[in-house]
Amino acid sequence: MPDTYISTEIQDRIAIVRFDRGNKANALSLDAISQLTETARTFHANPDVSAVILTGNGQNFSLGADLKDPARSAQRDQGLAQRRISLRGGPDMCEAWEKIDAITIMAIDGWCVGGGAALAVSCDLRVMAKSATIYVPEVARGMNMSWGSIPRMTALIGPARAKRLAALCEMVGADIALSWGLADAIAEDGETLARAVAFARMASALPPSAVKMVKRDVNIAALTLSQATSHRDLEAFALMQQSDDYAEGIASFLEGRDPKFTGD
Repeated sequence: MPDTYISTEIQDRIAIVRFDRGNKANALSLDAISQLTETARTFHANPDVSAVILTGNGQNFSLGADLKDPARSAQRDQGLAQRRISLRGGPDMCEAWEKIDAITIMAIDGWCVGGGAALAVSCDLRVMAKSATIYVPEVARGMNMSWGSIPRMTALIGPARAKRLAALCEMVGADIALSWGLADAIAEDGETLARAVAFARMASALPPSAVKMVKRDVNIAALTLSQATSHRDLEAFALMQQSDDYAEGIASFLEGRDPKFTGD
């Protein structure tokens, strides 16, 4: 049986979901992605929860995709037909969190990288520790940013800032994230969960159905074109996996050196 990386507690209409792989990196292995997806789906038809808080291990939310995950390595060796199917794990996870009826709040400590950032913008609100950083390094690793995250980022922070975050790989600390609208509150280090709970209590004190209806109205207004603008990011990722730049980006990262990209 796989390890369980998720723990959940529910009290007073508030659910707290902790994602912890038992190490500092808290990376998103394919198994972890599956567990986060299934956890989100348990809240899709739960009328007794008004807010869901997602947090990491207290050190980092996540350093992103687990590039050393044997299952991910095997995925890269699949043929295109199978790989298009297996690459749906990340997008499905983000969609599952976005579709939760209740207000979703991510409490971010330390680093929130790559896929972690994609998951963060799938939630309704984000609380960052003062020392936290959001970083989207996919382009610097020789790939595109996918998982349906680009339209969500653009809706939150506008096109220019989305380009700085996802195309130029700019590291965004808590203060800048707050000024951009990428974060909704900053907490002292060690206090992110408490600040997220304060948001959750606001939701739990209000009529549950009305809150959920307004959330859905806002999401439809903000993300109506998201499927039209993100449908190809999985295909682009599958294509980039076949490029020399992708191989160089991964190899240089694992070897701790600067990459030498050629455009091939």
